[in-house]
Amino acid sequence: MTDIAGVMISAPSSGTGKTTVMLGLLRALRDEGLTVQPFKSGPDYIDPAFHLAAAGRPSFNFDTWAMDQSLLDGVAAQAAGADIIVGEGSMGLFDGVATRGQCGFGSSAETAAAMGWPVVLVVDVSGQAQSAAATALGFKMYNPDLPFAGVILNRVASPRHERLTRVGMEQAGIRVLGALPRRGDLKLPERHLGLIQAVEHPDLEAAIAGYADFLREHVDLAAIKAAARGRSLPSTGALPPPPAQRIAIARDAAFSFTYPHQLTGWRAAGAEILPFSPLADEAPDESADIVWLPGGYPELHAGQIAASRVFLAGLRVHAQTKPVHGECGGYMALGEALIDKDGVRHEMAGLLGLVTSYEKRKFNLGYRRAVLSAPMPGYGAGQALRGHEFHYSSILEQPDAPLAEVFDADGNAVRQTGSRRANTTGTFFHLITAEGS
Repeated sequence: MTDIAGVMISAPSSGTGKTTVMLGLLRALRDEGLTVQPFKSGPDYIDPAFHLAAAGRPSFNFDTWAMDQSLLDGVAAQAAGADIIVGEGSMGLFDGVATRGQCGFGSSAETAAAMGWPVVLVVDVSGQAQSAAATALGFKMYNPDLPFAGVILNRVASPRHERLTRVGMEQAGIRVLGALPRRGDLKLPERHLGLIQAVEHPDLEAAIAGYADFLREHVDLAAIKAAARGRSLPSTGALPPPPAQRIAIARDAAFSFTYPHQLTGWRAAGAEILPFSPLADEAPDESADIVWLPGGYPELHAGQIAASRVFLAGLRVHAQTKPVHGECGGYMALGEALIDKDGVRHEMAGLLGLVTSYEKRKFNLGYRRAVLSAPMPGYGAGQALRGHEFHYSSILEQPDAPLAEVFDADGNAVRQTGSRRANTTGTFFHLITAEGS
């Protein structure tokens, strides 16, 4: 068991600026010579790459709905060797789903409680002053057993605004750990799935350095470090096993979303990860036992993917004798065609009959529980899997046999069942773990 103190950066809701605070804090602590371990509460697959860039250490998702205790222990154990832990919440502090999962409802508060991290609440005080204290007090008292370090005031309009807001916090007994003036240049670029990918940011290093400077100037870093607490971390746990020994995995701007605990588990079990880039027209390694296409943004690169003849040919050759699996964007690339936002049809690999469209956008978001109707790489028929789905594509054609019965967090059946044909399988959800593994 290892004792490493930490804090949870959370907020009353999305859009309060907690991600920029998180990145600035990670870098500022790293600049002090600390080894900082980032975590992300919930199923977000974009933020961990930003955390890695800021902290210089891989970030892992901690998910009480999808993960069982053994996997949570395995994820927590990745903090070994760190001096301090900083977790980032998803949505609002207490937001989760209505139906309990393997260990909880998926809220950031559950993560903070499970790990013993005091909450640092980032409060957007735009349009209010003393009244912001009522919001902070409500969050502090909603679960009195949850450790509460204090608040960082964000988007403060003026010194007078800060003074009035601090008065309210003092009256409510809420500690103010910092006050950040409003600055439009601190907002990270976004697109339809939220933030752009870390690899696409035009100058990510300069942006993170700027966030760190901003926090050093306006936040009491010593007070945050002093507030950090934590429970003893497990030294072991069960990370997901690899689906094969040699895994060719697509890695570029079109295919980038793989949960870090998956890859870490695969490597820890001795699997060889063989990255290749479809956008560079690279074929998967011929010696690979399996090809895995992660999610990402194929809709932004559909023309280039369709023109990547070496990649597509290599994928089709592999699929003749060995398994190919795709998740979300990877699943769409395995299909017959992808129609982009302008209505242009791009021919994909054709290993499945799936046709998807971004011209006819449909928001698909939420946890998924899938019971496999047939085997997929690494898992047999009847196995229950847990994952998360987040995309805007519409299914126009899905003629192949379904891969699984798929349900949302409340047990309601969803249309996105995945597909299977010969050696090729695909799902719209990103796999987090298998139940009972």
